Amino acid sequence: MGDMDVRLEHVTFEVHGDLERSGKARMTETAATNLTGKMLIAMPGMGDPRFEHSVVFMCDHSGDGAMGLIINKPAKDLDIPTLLSQLDIDMQADLSGHSAHFGGPVETGRGFVLHSPDYRSIVTTLDVRDDVHMTATLDILEDLARGLGPARWLMMLGYAGWSAGQLEGEIVANGWLVCDATPELIFDVEDSKKWEAALESIGVPAFALSAEGGRA
Repeated sequence: MGDMDVRLEHVTFEVHGDLERSGKARMTETAATNLTGKMLIAMPGMGDPRFEHSVVFMCDHSGDGAMGLIINKPAKDLDIPTLLSQLDIDMQADLSGHSAHFGGPVETGRGFVLHSPDYRSIVTTLDVRDDVHMTATLDILEDLARGLGPARWLMMLGYAGWSAGQLEGEIVANGWLVCDATPELIFDVEDSKKWEAALESIGVPAFALSAEGGRA
């Protein structure tokens, strides 16, 4: 899997979170078939090179649209220590083995962290699933830098967004397959192997997919 070229300038995390709803951060569920907490698997030949071989964790899906984070595209030449340095965050913990990821083509300077449920921001954390949470406020990077963050995490810049009905149309057109998400697939599988692993989870061998977009 090739690294994505993500620019470091103007990287931002929210200082005051806007994800809290009704006392506990939860996603709305108004779509007929709600894909929040599921994964999308990009089909070959979908026509958008930014999503080639992508696996997207869906953070929100409703009648108003959808939002997700690509979990298998590390950003080119951008590791977490470099990012923390640019944000003037003192790194006390060893995060040298962690890379930032390209989360999608929308707002590529905005940061998001998917993580295990053992961490909750003092500002706001979104419980996308019981076992996968999302935080987009600066304090999670500060806590990670001090060794006080979640045990399992993945940091992304940018996100994938769809307007109302757009994602449903792309799925009908065989642009995406859908599978269940697991923490193991998000946090433990190597980035280069996540696409094939996601396909295997629904019994689809990668070699059986047609570049013309049909299902196996």
